[in-house]
Amino acid sequence: MIDIKPGDEVILPSYTFVSTANAFVLRGAVPVFVDIDPFTLNISPKEIQSAITAKTKAVVVVHYAGKACDMRIIMSICQSHNIYLIEDAAQAILSYSSDCEKYLGTIGHLGCLSFHETKNIICGEGGALLVNDSNLIERAQIIQEKGTDRTKFLLGFVDKYTWRELGSSYYPSEITAAFLYAQLEEAHRIILQRKSIWKRYHEALSSMKPSKFLLPYEDYSTATNNAHIYYLLAETADARRMFIEYLKCLGIMAVFHYVPLHASYAGQKYGRTHGSLNVTQTISDTLIRLPLWVGLDPLLVCQAIDEYL
Repeated sequence: MIDIKPGDEVILPSYTFVSTANAFVLRGAVPVFVDIDPFTLNISPKEIQSAITAKTKAVVVVHYAGKACDMRIIMSICQSHNIYLIEDAAQAILSYSSDCEKYLGTIGHLGCLSFHETKNIICGEGGALLVNDSNLIERAQIIQEKGTDRTKFLLGFVDKYTWRELGSSYYPSEITAAFLYAQLEEAHRIILQRKSIWKRYHEALSSMKPSKFLLPYEDYSTATNNAHIYYLLAETADARRMFIEYLKCLGIMAVFHYVPLHASYAGQKYGRTHGSLNVTQTISDTLIRLPLWVGLDPLLVCQAIDEYL
């Protein structure tokens, strides 16, 4: 939709899922991997600014764990350089930016949501594209309709529809859509329950004052976040491995998260790295995601952590 061409550069965090980069590499672009903020785990605006070149076509922010990036500053950077701002809001449905007073995914030119089975609102596989720039709407409709102007035909603007440009088929099946619709009807209730679990985790673990772990920097029980992930940061990669193995023996599934894209085979083949990315590597080595799903009693997990400590 933004007319990516071979050789164009797209700035994104290395600490993200491969889909963030794949979307642009498939069109011949070069992903430029930058570091994240050590407190929010979101892309660093300072690193974005220093990574921009004459080839930069877009910046992709990832709202990690449903926590808003510093969108006001990043928007200003993109506007001053006349480049696209795209939000990977896969984890951030119904999360809010208090700075911009908008929901995440509705701030940049384009926003992407995920309904994968690991997300707050699910349909197994699937997602949504939010088109926030009116100049892109017509092209979005053509791409979605297999490259045809069928939308204009359905609206009565043309008497027949034809093939206009490259497109594909992006509609979910009706069964998948029906499943998702039921989830969306309960979305606020689901997220309120997740926030309650997040808050109980945070209060219980904060009272322990665990010297072996760092807790999330900001309270995700606030209205601006959707409690997608509750995580801990271990002291070292070995400490994380031992802790995860301990919980596994108790039947508790805790997992780590992304392997940095800049350190991957494909990342080195298709992209380039800007800066040291020391924060990204440290977070990748030490982050632990605790179980978080509607119906979970987090105090059972906290009791196991207390015994471990």
